[in-house]
Amino acid sequence: MQASLEQISEITLFADLETTDKVNLQLQTQVKSYIKGEIILHEGDRLPAKLYAVVSGVIQVSKIATTGKETILRTLANGEIFAAPALLGNGISPATVTAESDCKILTVEREALLTAIQQNPEIALRMLMVFNNRIQQLHETVHGLVSERAIVRLARLIQYFATESGTELTPQGELLKVKLSYYRMARSVGISYEECVRLIKSLKSMITYSRGGKMVIINKQKLDAIACGYLTNQQN
Repeated sequence: MQASLEQISEITLFADLETTDKVNLQLQTQVKSYIKGEIILHEGDRLPAKLYAVVSGVIQVSKIATTGKETILRTLANGEIFAAPALLGNGISPATVTAESDCKILTVEREALLTAIQQNPEIALRMLMVFNNRIQQLHETVHGLVSERAIVRLARLIQYFATESGTELTPQGELLKVKLSYYRMARSVGISYEECVRLIKSLKSMITYSRGGKMVIINKQKLDAIACGYLTNQQN
């Protein structure tokens, strides 16, 4: 199904384009729906030369090691682009992309995107900023896995989701708008499920965690200190 102008406007790269430019793009777009848990791209898939973007919903990007262990690299929501190698690399999906919720994915043919970039060079700059930020995040993740304690990585993960997904002020503290399961947190910071449960319990003076992934930050200063490496879970 071809994307509507409203759906094209949802993509951060295209939000500021003139209507005529969006109409020109529209002819080379497609929108496909996925249900929660459905695989959008498999790691190793050959990708057609297109731009991939999330119109609605949330997707999860992960890699599977030869041991079978899954590592969650990132989650992406409305307006964000993914699968950079389809345009800039070898055309092979470097990771598995899964629908974390029911979602719609928009694709734009490469030639149409290049035409849009020629008319609006800022699109290319925005793309470079997005991919550069992700490379930096990946570098920080790899560095953390090698040199930082698991408790520090976990605290930083909580900070990340509090910033990216937002929080809601409650009498108990700052409620994260996203729900974080033990499995998701463990796979995001490279630890076992059991260790994740233990570490979350050790942060009880900073957060409350309840069934279903509901998390409330009750002492942000202490959590920030853990994330900076100033405190250990033994010093809570």
